[in-house]
Amino acid sequence: MSRTTWGKAGMSQYFHVHPDNPQGRLIHQAVEMVRQGAVIAYPTDSAYALGCHIGDKKALDRIRRIREVGDKHNFTLVCRDLSELSSYAKVDNAAYRLLNAHTPGPYTFILPATREVPRRLLHPKRRTIGLRVPDNHITQALLSELGEPLMSSTLILPGQDMPMTEADEIREVLEHQLDLVIDGGHCDINPSTVVDLTGDQPKVTRVGKGDPTPFER
Repeated sequence: MSRTTWGKAGMSQYFHVHPDNPQGRLIHQAVEMVRQGAVIAYPTDSAYALGCHIGDKKALDRIRRIREVGDKHNFTLVCRDLSELSSYAKVDNAAYRLLNAHTPGPYTFILPATREVPRRLLHPKRRTIGLRVPDNHITQALLSELGEPLMSSTLILPGQDMPMTEADEIREVLEHQLDLVIDGGHCDINPSTVVDLTGDQPKVTRVGKGDPTPFER
């Protein structure tokens, strides 16, 4: 596929992808777009998210502009499984047991980052990274085709408290700011539950779709 410069003014593409049996042709096209610099909206097991290639600073900056967040905003690496996650985070035995019991699922885990994580993705003071393994067929198909994590952020618009849940609304509002909207059906109104695993005990820092009870002492 020839190199395309994404991010210029225009209308986003729109793919209807089956939530249980994602069409391989559309998944392949979406991943090729990501590799070439596209910013996409895609469904997860909680809310819709914005995603781009892990190494693409321009795409990352576009997500920041869409969400109107600064350089201290925590991005998440959305991973296919725990083996991929361990390349980007330092995971001790206790953390691994928790991760193994609750992934895939609607959780984001804050962990100490390894050297594999680009500096611009890290929390500027703590050198931590958010990592997530969603239980969603479309997300898993994208990650399998991509072969590496997606750099992601929950699709919450400036001034809003809750994420967007319908792909057609996302296209209507953001069609000139996104390159692709993947319609995988209605998503949950709740984002993922965020659990900080960098301290002596797990700490729930955002309650979302995932049940926080297992992490509360």
